[in-house]
Amino acid sequence: MHFSNFTMITQRVSLSIAIIAMVNGTQQPGPSNASTQGPLSDILVSPSRATKELNMRASVYQWSPETQGVIFSSISYGIILTLIPSGYLAGIFGAKQMLGAGLLISSLLTLFTPLAADFGVLLVIVVRTVQGMAQGMAWTGQFTIWAKWAPPLERSKLTSIAGSGKPFGSFIILCVGGLISQALGWPFIFYIFGSIGCVCCLLWFTVIYDDPMHHPCISVREKEHIVSSLAQQSSSPRRSVPIKAMVRCRPLWAIFMGFFSHFWLCTIIITYLPTYINTVLHVNIRDSGVLSSLPFIAASSCTILGGQLADFLLSRNLLSLITVRKLFSSLDMQASSWASQGDSGLLQESSLPQPLDSSSVRILSLDGETCSSCLLL
Repeated sequence: MHFSNFTMITQRVSLSIAIIAMVNGTQQPGPSNASTQGPLSDILVSPSRATKELNMRASVYQWSPETQGVIFSSISYGIILTLIPSGYLAGIFGAKQMLGAGLLISSLLTLFTPLAADFGVLLVIVVRTVQGMAQGMAWTGQFTIWAKWAPPLERSKLTSIAGSGKPFGSFIILCVGGLISQALGWPFIFYIFGSIGCVCCLLWFTVIYDDPMHHPCISVREKEHIVSSLAQQSSSPRRSVPIKAMVRCRPLWAIFMGFFSHFWLCTIIITYLPTYINTVLHVNIRDSGVLSSLPFIAASSCTILGGQLADFLLSRNLLSLITVRKLFSSLDMQASSWASQGDSGLLQESSLPQPLDSSSVRILSLDGETCSSCLLL
């Protein structure tokens, strides 16, 4: 699960670092999808410069800031389209196939992105939108799996370890993306991480099962522990979704606003920080990626530590379940808000982690019933 989260976020963020090389702001305005390429003959004449010239032959597009904004946002629109329906269907029919299919589609579209850019902006937007729909399927599916696999007193720990793949993946793609772009050319950012996603799909369909009852390798002791722990939860066999009750439910809207504000901030940071550092501070693509990656390595560490701390407080009965969720969610959102305030908010964010996120905001959805919990996402 950690590897799948790592793979999906690298595929989502790859464009954030690659677009610095894809869009050359120093060139004269040209056609909407114009590109420039270094001559191949120069590389053949001077083989010693082949690696350096390979980067120069990568296409450069004349995309306006408005066009870049549409491209960036298209993947989020795709995610929104599939969050609720895929979560409901995963709760009914099982999440393994849905999540695996979403991961596979996202990986293949990542490999196709450089070719799509050559065909035009419209195709890039379509590809990113469909990729977002695939990632929305995978995103909600994993919560259905955790609802059947994670004992209540171990959920923060397990989901935080799996969820830490997202900030760790953001750190890796931003840190090495600039290096890949300089050494090989920006298309290889998509080729490398798209290929990693295909490998992850093979592992996913091999080792993941929807519930412990159908896993062939799980020990009897572990299976009994999980099943007995989940049996203590209150559950309802009803599959219909109480839409009216959900609309009137204030706690649900509180969770919704927590998700909204948390992911709004994360999306802004992860999407525009590399471009901001490159264009405003005039830092090259390699150093821009490294600087942009700093908040996410801190977030990855705090996510795991936060999950451990949350489960420790629950297992020792030091705090109630609702108190732990409220406390950690409040700390997460308040600290992130402080870090992003001010004229240099993006730079402040680079030095402060977003604490405890997977053990607080995200875990809230798992404390409900399996089917309805996916709809909270």
